[in-house]
This record gives sequence, structure tokens and C-alpha cells, in this order.
Amino acid sequence: MATLYCRQALLPDGWAENVAVTVDARGTIGDVTAGASMPGGAVHLNGIAVPGMPNLHSHAFQRALAGLAEVAGPTDDSFWTWRKVMYGFLDRLTPEDMEIIAAQLYVDMLKAGYTSVGEFHYVHHQPSGDPYDTLTELSDRIIAASRRTGIGITHLPVLYAYGGFGGAAPDPGQRRFLNDGDRFLTLVADLRTRFGDDPQVGVGIAPHSLRAVTPDLLRDVLAENDREDGGGPVHIHIAEQTREVDDCVEWSGRRPVAWLMENADVDQRWCLVHATHMDDSETRQLANSGAVAGLCPTTEANLGDGFFPAPEFLKHGGRFGVGSDSHISVSVYDELRTLEYGHRLRLRQRNVLSEGEGRSTGADLYRAALAGGAQALGRPIGAIASGQRADIVVLDAERPEFAGRDGDQILDAWIFGAHQSPVSDVVCGGEHVIAGGHHADEAAIASDYRRALERLLS
Repeated sequence: MATLYCRQALLPDGWAENVAVTVDARGTIGDVTAGASMPGGAVHLNGIAVPGMPNLHSHAFQRALAGLAEVAGPTDDSFWTWRKVMYGFLDRLTPEDMEIIAAQLYVDMLKAGYTSVGEFHYVHHQPSGDPYDTLTELSDRIIAASRRTGIGITHLPVLYAYGGFGGAAPDPGQRRFLNDGDRFLTLVADLRTRFGDDPQVGVGIAPHSLRAVTPDLLRDVLAENDREDGGGPVHIHIAEQTREVDDCVEWSGRRPVAWLMENADVDQRWCLVHATHMDDSETRQLANSGAVAGLCPTTEANLGDGFFPAPEFLKHGGRFGVGSDSHISVSVYDELRTLEYGHRLRLRQRNVLSEGEGRSTGADLYRAALAGGAQALGRPIGAIASGQRADIVVLDAERPEFAGRDGDQILDAWIFGAHQSPVSDVVCGGEHVIAGGHHADEAAIASDYRRALERLLS
């Protein structure tokens, strides 16, 4: 049993001083005691301790694409033109590249204050589309990167079988993604068998989108997943683009979120990623379902997706978390700031997403994203409390943006006043993975990453 000691910490019932946190050998918090003297042999986390943020939506390999799709084409650029750039990049990506890129990304996430990640993983096969000798080869590479860096992971193998609504044939650029239901379930079962006892690794499933599955395939895979897992996370991309909504209406006569609500048992296990384009009825349905809206504000801004109806969603009691998705930015404060500022611009108001008069907008956003992210990843995280994973981020109290700040003002200063990450230390599952702003393996990981990118982009 190890003990962590924090001079100031954000606990479930508010801010506390001189907090001792015991952690067992599997990385789970035992006792949390405020007003304690520092025990002998304790690890002193010298700064402002807050629960680590879950990053609920990641495509790790896309970190290497950041900045490569910013040259205007001959026609109106959109998500669909960006997707062509992404498909081209995949033709050269090896398993070794996948692991190296993920490791570099996960170090960046830890330094930014993310302590867990939902890896929405859809690249399964060789560039030809043929499976690797080991079906889980690329999933294994992602999990190896998480273990090397120490970040907690909910791995979400993606079911991708078709190229468009109604079972349309896939595009050649999608050949590395494709599985039928049986092969997909075999892949998931293998991962659960091998990693089921690892407290730092969870396994869920992710039907890619309503474009990539048929109703029958979605129903059958969900039913089998329920029998085998009985309640693990289910994530799906939905209603990200207006063209997607239009195509869904043409195919089914229903908008995407409405169709999903009518044809699947959407509940607290689910995370609907993006859900950008919903009408009022869909917004209420999603909020009332108990599912989490997985918002990725910097990626949604980069792709020109539009604004998720956050004020309306929150009024109905909706739950949300944040993810960095394509990793055009890897920053807790950037995601939350962009979410709030987008609605300030849309509505020409301030403090739009606070929970009421006199409330701290930054603290409300941070606490909501902690709870929603923890729910979406299906792991005991998001709070410094007994029974939770010891996932703790320490902010450097000496940074200028925190001068004279106390309590929730600290979160406002981080989210709305930071210009670079103020994270000094990070504990994940009880392991001290970032110390003094650095990861023990960061130099070797960065060197591997540079060599991989020089080859991939040559």
C-alpha cells in the first residue's frame, strides 16, 4: 500500500487541504483523508491535485496527420475531402508505426492532463485488406503503447463492414477497416480474454456509424456483445455532418439519432460521438437516454462540422465528455474552452454552459466532463475517492495564471487562462508517470516517432 500526499486537492465534495491518499497494489484508491499530516514515506505531489481527465474519443494514428490537410483544394473542403487525405496516409502505415505514433500521442495526453483514453480503433488489417497472422495485431500495438506510457485505456475495436447507408459497397480506402460480424466478435473476445484482468485496460465495442453497418448486423453484434460482456461500453459516430443526416433520411426516413433511439437500446453504456446535428426531439431523446455525448470540439472545429446543441442538451440533463479525436490539439483546456467559446460566438452571450448564476463555468465544465468521460469509458475513474483508480493530475501552483486563485478559480484559470499545459505531475493507476513535466521514456519515444514520420512522409 502506497500513500500520496497533496497540499491541495479537488475531492468529490469540494476542495481540501493536506490530503493523504492510500493506493493498493492494483492502483485503486483506499482511504482519502483531508487535514492529514504527511505520512512517512509518502509521495509528495507538490501542487494542486485534480482528478485526471478521461479522453473519451481517440484515433491515435491520426496524430501523425495533424497539419497535413490544411491546404485548400479546388472545391469546397469538408470532412469528406479530409477523409481522402487520411485514407492515403493509411496505405503506408505499419504495425510498428501504429505503436510508435500511439506512444507519442499518449505521452502528449498525459502531459496535457488526460489519464485515460477511449481508443476508437478501426484500422485492423494489412494495407491490402488481408488480416494479419494475428487478428488483433494492431489492437495489440495500441495496448502496448498504453502500457509503455502508463495511460489507462478503454480499447474500442470498431465494427466497419460497409461504405454507406443500406449496405453500400465500401470504398477501396476502407479495406483495412473491414470485418464481418463473426470476425469482429472473435477479435473482441480474444482481447477480453487476454486483458480482462488488467485494471488499466478495458475493452468495449464501437459500431463505427450507421453508414458502416446494416440494421441486422448492428442488432446481431449488440445482442452477442450483451451475452458475452453484459454491459461494456458501446461507442458510435453519429450525425457529425449534415450530409450524413441527409443520407440517413434518404435511406430510412429518419434522422440518425432518432433512428438509433428507435432501433437500439441506447442507455448509460453508450457514447454517441459528435451527435452534432440533432433536432429538438433528438436532443431530448439523447439526454433522457442516459447515454454520454462524446464531444470533440477542436476536431469538430477543424473539420467544419458545426456546433453540438450543448445548452439545450444540458437543460434536459444531458451528460457529456470530451475527446481529442484526430488530435489536431491535445489539450484538456483547449477542448473545454472551444466548447464554451463556440456557444458564446453562436449565442453572443458569456458563461453559456455554467450551471447557474454565481457558478464557475470552468469548474462546471471540468466536473461534467470528468463524470461523462468516466461513464463513457466504463472505468472507475474521474474522482479522487475510495474505490476509484488513482488517476491524479497535479497542476504547478507557481504558474502565473494561478497567482491569487483559490478553489474553483483554479479551474477557470486553467481552462480560460492557460497558454500552455500547467501539468507538472501525473499519477495513473497509482504509477507516477509524469514527474516534473516529463515522462521517463519520452526521449526514446520522441526519437522513434521522428524516424517513423520521416519515413511515412518522405
